[in-house]
Amino acid sequence: MTVLAIVTVAVWLLAFLIPSGQYDRNKSGAPVEGTYHRVDSGQSFVDRLNDLFLSPVNGLYGIQDEKTSLVAPDNVGSLYGSAGVFLFVLAIGAFITVVFATGALDRGIGRLAHRLRERGALLIAGVMVVFSVLGTVEGFAEETLGFYGLIVPLMLALGYDRMTAVGAIILGAGVGVLCSTVNPFATGVASSAAGISLGDGIVLRSAMWVVLTGVTVAYVIRYAQRVRRDPERSLSGFLPGDRDRGEAAAGTAGAAGVSGVPELTGLHKAVLVTTALVFAFMIFSVVPWSSALTGKADATPYGFELGWSFPQLAALFLCAAVLVGIVARMGEQKLSSTIIQGAADFVSPALVILLARGVTTIMNNSKITDTVLHSIEGVVKGTSSGLFAVIVFLVNLPLAFLIPSTSGHATLAMPILAPLADFAGVSRAVVVTAWQAASGWMNLWVPTTAVTIGGVALAKVGYDKYLRFVWPLLALLAVLICGFVALGAAVT
Repeated sequence: MTVLAIVTVAVWLLAFLIPSGQYDRNKSGAPVEGTYHRVDSGQSFVDRLNDLFLSPVNGLYGIQDEKTSLVAPDNVGSLYGSAGVFLFVLAIGAFITVVFATGALDRGIGRLAHRLRERGALLIAGVMVVFSVLGTVEGFAEETLGFYGLIVPLMLALGYDRMTAVGAIILGAGVGVLCSTVNPFATGVASSAAGISLGDGIVLRSAMWVVLTGVTVAYVIRYAQRVRRDPERSLSGFLPGDRDRGEAAAGTAGAAGVSGVPELTGLHKAVLVTTALVFAFMIFSVVPWSSALTGKADATPYGFELGWSFPQLAALFLCAAVLVGIVARMGEQKLSSTIIQGAADFVSPALVILLARGVTTIMNNSKITDTVLHSIEGVVKGTSSGLFAVIVFLVNLPLAFLIPSTSGHATLAMPILAPLADFAGVSRAVVVTAWQAASGWMNLWVPTTAVTIGGVALAKVGYDKYLRFVWPLLALLAVLICGFVALGAAVT
């Protein structure tokens, strides 16, 4: 949030130096290539000061005037602010918090680990795939910090090291977020900012998820088996007592061991099934099935397609939160307080979204957005569609370092990047995929993310040792990502 506040002031100051201009627009509102021309913004210093003052408000519920294109809270026109996405984030925050409050998800993962405790490779694969699925559908990241107390002793008991646990947790969830198929905090926010459906590009992202998850799981298993055969090859080393924990850890209950994991009750199973059905229905509701199955972007929608977007999804998760609470027999007081607490816990990413959107309102009102587009147009003009997609991936890497929040990064970058796809003749969905891959790739290792730093700290593994462990995988993933986005651009 501090970075975005600085960016807001910096962009406001730059707007005095960058000449204003605009493109002609087609019927869908997309800029027409080659039509850029200089215009007078018509803003006085007081007008610009007012834009800076109201930027967070405009970022939430600013209205864009259809005639002047200016954004202000009291205009008449179309919603420019991110109020829809803001409420959606709070709604899914409430839902996720209710699910975790039931203890079903934690206990389900704990039972999975306990059942596979004697089959090391299968355990690693099972934990990583579950985390990856949660990452790709709901941005499962910070929630992984609660599992180190279970996974680290388990891996030590099986003859692995602490780095194996770190890789299984951070990389398992991280590769899922990297390949977000319908993750509302990454794909959802970016799609909204790009003006496309959450389901656009889901085929490409699904293929990426299958391949990259498989590669990541294989990488961690290969390392784990190497350490099991020769403990001296461990990158993290062993703390006093780690090597002696084998049978002791396998037979100790609680946080220090892996047995004694509570059984799943009928209520827990019902909650898990309900949660799975909610996310399955969300995927069904947003996917443009006719386009996905025929490969034609303009295909006539099938009769069963819902075409839902953020208003309907926000309502879905609010209702789903109540449904899970009823299934888990929470009681009215606990359910109400948990929903409120869940929304409160997710206010931070929601505020990041409106702050980032506030930056774009300043650019819009000072009419410098198209000027920035025009300058980048000259750079990408003439490049092939595949090269353009790779450039989008590379350009977003430093941005992801500065703004580790996927929601804030998406809201800030997409208004610039999405129209560039129109110039390059590439689907905006490919730009969303390239952007989220860059954000997810960076968040696998950058020290500005609590998931990475918190994870290595909880596992008592040095950050420098983690970097040594992960860099070959990062290089391989980067190559695969570039290949996927280039292929996606070429076929759209």
